[in-house]
Amino acid sequence: MDSLMGLINLDHEQDFLNELTYFRCGAAVPFGGRYRLIDFTLSNMVKTNIHEVAIFTRNKYRSLMDHLGTGANWELDRRHGGLFILPPDWNDPTDISKGDLRHFHNNRDYFNRGKANYVLISGSQFVSNNDYKLAFKQHLEQKADITLVTIHVDDLNQEHDSCLRISTTYKGMVTDITYDKKNHKVFTGVYIISKELLLSLVDECIAHHHGDFFYHGIKENLDRLHIQTYEYKGYSAFINSVESFYRHNMNLLYEDNYKALFSKAPFIRTKVSNEPPTKYRKQTCVSQSLLANGCVIDGEVSHSVLFRGVTVEEGAIIKNSVIMQRCTIESGAYLENVILDKDVHITANQKFIGAKEMPYVIAKRKII
Repeated sequence: MDSLMGLINLDHEQDFLNELTYFRCGAAVPFGGRYRLIDFTLSNMVKTNIHEVAIFTRNKYRSLMDHLGTGANWELDRRHGGLFILPPDWNDPTDISKGDLRHFHNNRDYFNRGKANYVLISGSQFVSNNDYKLAFKQHLEQKADITLVTIHVDDLNQEHDSCLRISTTYKGMVTDITYDKKNHKVFTGVYIISKELLLSLVDECIAHHHGDFFYHGIKENLDRLHIQTYEYKGYSAFINSVESFYRHNMNLLYEDNYKALFSKAPFIRTKVSNEPPTKYRKQTCVSQSLLANGCVIDGEVSHSVLFRGVTVEEGAIIKNSVIMQRCTIESGAYLENVILDKDVHITANQKFIGAKEMPYVIAKRKII
């Protein structure tokens, strides 16, 4: 029976989130009140009945490892298969590979030992609540070498500038992969490939001393590979800049968007944290906001996302902001269009106002 194994390739993802990625890789950035970006990719793989998932990571992965643990929260703490975090370990003195091909070369055992004969490869910047069963079914039916998961974007934003665009025939066969900003068919970074073809292309790329598997193994071989597309039509977002991070957190404050991402079973999984319910004092005023558990609210919160354990003292005002775990905002403080990373302490009567197009960001553990 044909089956899938998973690979989350973080090697090629750049840390474009400025202060939010000073101390962590992009995949570990908190999102939506209680999640991390990697939660969406992992959850979608588990929903696709993938029981073995590897993560290629290169830099700042301590926070990621702490969040993922053994993979138990995604039911990946298994006797057979499970979750494999594969940091750089270049231990082969004969290795001539470079770029993300070094990960493929040095972790070849992951693929060889896996029982699945197809691989679903993804990054962490594409956010959706989806499974790839239909994409895999189509891949098998069309006998494709590779199937790229795409979305059609009517209103292109700055976040799509760095995304590849896919040109196809009317039957969905890929004819070109470009950065054409006029093309609305956007590649999500998710694709399906047979394990045999994957390893063959890896060897070919290394032999030619290339450094990027997708570009040199797939993009440069369009003429000899049968590459199809599968279009995902549900709610989605790309988080690859501070502006896109802020805007998509704010978008979750609208009921339709929130339900499309979080109310569709099976639900997005994350690390379990046992916190008490949020406590609202008598003088509290909260409107159109998303608050996780463990918060204590004495002040005013409007159109904002608050993560677990945030304290807002009496007289403090928060508007259009994203406040991460265990932040404290003292009385008289005023925050508007602001992103606070974890454990930030805003002292009394401080005032910070950013722009919606460029929110004011404060790195974690600052006292201001």
